[in-house]
Amino acid sequence: MITLRRVPNTDKNFIALVQALDKDLAIRDGEDHDFYNQFNGLENIHHCVVAYNNEDKAVGCGAFKEYNKQETEIKRMYVLPETRGQGIALIILNQLENWSKSLGYTQCILETGIQQPEAIALYKKAGYSITDNYGQYTGVTNSICFAKKLK
Repeated sequence: MITLRRVPNTDKNFIALVQALDKDLAIRDGEDHDFYNQFNGLENIHHCVVAYNNEDKAVGCGAFKEYNKQETEIKRMYVLPETRGQGIALIILNQLENWSKSLGYTQCILETGIQQPEAIALYKKAGYSITDNYGQYTGVTNSICFAKKLK
């Protein structure tokens, strides 16, 4: 059983999971990591979720921030490797979408890298559609951007 907790961006378990995510991304992104990493600070992210297993161990996280008055941007999605394949990321993503909707947003957007096939599969499974790269990702060939209308 997975339990989700909404936490601040200073939560120790959220920060530990984000650090694990950043280590993974440094490997996957290679020489592009510094470019992507500049957009992954936590200071502007105030809506965070941590997933806990039945042993109360933090096993995954995700967050969103306002992109504009209609859209939130999904950020910092991560699940520990040993707990992947159990649907945890989808549970986290659904929580972030519902939270966004409850605050009046009508769409979620996100960016992921072409070196993250698991993330691409997750977003497609969750009903996201590939869209033109936005903002700082415009013209970046290693990025794939997605969008999903909130119903």
